[in-house]
Amino acid sequence: MRVWLGVLLMAVIVGELQAGQVVVRKSSEPFDAFAVRDQVQRDFEWRESLRLQQQIQILQSLPLGCALFKHPYAYYRCGASFYRPYLYQTDNNPGQQLYIQIDPPSFK
Repeated sequence: MRVWLGVLLMAVIVGELQAGQVVVRKSSEPFDAFAVRDQVQRDFEWRESLRLQQQIQILQSLPLGCALFKHPYAYYRCGASFYRPYLYQTDNNPGQQLYIQIDPPSFK
């Protein structure tokens, strides 16, 4: 019984330690918790949209001056970056050529 009580107590303590960010302020300072929550949400949405936009640009278009190589498989070299083409198909789109960044191919 004591063992289970100890495990339960440790679980509660660990859960409390992972509660999140703590902000300390003076009680005389004005504070709007809802405005802070809304700003955090807007910041998160902005970072997420930038991340998704960067991913889409990488996948949908190649930089100018890329060279096509066929060995060991078809890939494009664009400066120091390498991209592999693939055909993306959906029900509404019969096929669109997209590119994904890859590590440099090995020639073994």
